[in-house]
Amino acid sequence: MKKFVAILMALCLLTAGAALAEAAPELNWSDFEATLESAGVTGDFWTFDEIAVKIWLPAELQPVELTEEDKEKGFISYFTDAEEKASVSLVYVDMSGMSLEEYTEALNQTDGVDQVEIVVVNGLPAVSYTMPEQDSCHVAFTTEAGYILEVSMYPTSEEGADVVWGIVAASIQPE
Repeated sequence: MKKFVAILMALCLLTAGAALAEAAPELNWSDFEATLESAGVTGDFWTFDEIAVKIWLPAELQPVELTEEDKEKGFISYFTDAEEKASVSLVYVDMSGMSLEEYTEALNQTDGVDQVEIVVVNGLPAVSYTMPEQDSCHVAFTTEAGYILEVSMYPTSEEGADVVWGIVAASIQPE
């Protein structure tokens, strides 16, 4: 009887996991191109060969030269505006092979993290979340090398930020 219950529970968990993956909200760049035009926001795609990803960023955000210390912390790139009031960073973090589900669970257990949600961005499984105290939103992807690619956007409280950061998040795609 115990084996039957264990098998039944395992099947339920697999079914729930599959349903969760199927129910995950999807962001696709093609769905946001019209929003980009109507919002009057201009920008360009930036390509990051070391992680085989490209991402669209508003023209106001320009790359900042990274220090060796930044690179040691996993920063791949950092963009900010002239007043340094808005930024996007790409960080590559060694999470010892943590899966996306494990990372999601860890985020759910972290103080200051809110709105954790599994999403699919241009066919790539990801997790999105906010950090209200830091006025930021994030999209994270796991990689085959066992790392987490974290794209962080700041601030979220400015008028129109949700549209701009939504467009940036929806633009993340394989190179």
